[in-house]
Amino acid sequence: MGLLDSMLGSVVSQALGGGSQNSGGGGGQAALIQAVLGMLMGGGNQGGGAAAGGLGGLLEQFQRGGLGDVASSWVSTGQNLPISADQLSNVLGSDVIGQLARSAGMDHGAAAGALSQLLPQLIDGLTPHGQMPQQGTDLGSLLPQILGGMLNR
Repeated sequence: MGLLDSMLGSVVSQALGGGSQNSGGGGGQAALIQAVLGMLMGGGNQGGGAAAGGLGGLLEQFQRGGLGDVASSWVSTGQNLPISADQLSNVLGSDVIGQLARSAGMDHGAAAGALSQLLPQLIDGLTPHGQMPQQGTDLGSLLPQILGGMLNR
C-alpha cells in the first residue's frame, strides 16, 4: 500500500491541520488512521481480535462488549454516539490499542484518545447510507468518501 499510505498520510495530515492535542500531532493521527484502515481491510491479522474479522468483526466485538448501540450509531445515518478512550480500550483490549499505537508512533493513552474521536468518523464513512459495505468491497475504494467527510467536519 505504499502509494496509498503516502496519499492517505498527506490528505489526513491536511484534514487534521497538524494542530492536534494528542501527542504525535496530525502525523500521528494520520498514521493511526492508516493503521485502523489496514486493520479493517484485513492487513493486521496478527493475534485476532478486531483485526481478524475486519469491519464486521469489529462491530461484533463492540456488541459483545456491551457497546453495540454505540457502534450501531456509527453505521446508521443518524448522530454518532460518543465513546470514551476507556470504553474503547475495554472493548478492543490493550493489545489491539497497543498495536495501533505502535503503528502510529503514539503512546497507548494518546492512541486510545485519538481513536475515540476517529473511529466513529471512520466507521461512519465506511458505511455510507447506513449500510455495511457489500462483501468483497475494496474498503480502499471508499477512502475518498471517508476523507472527504472528515475534511467537511
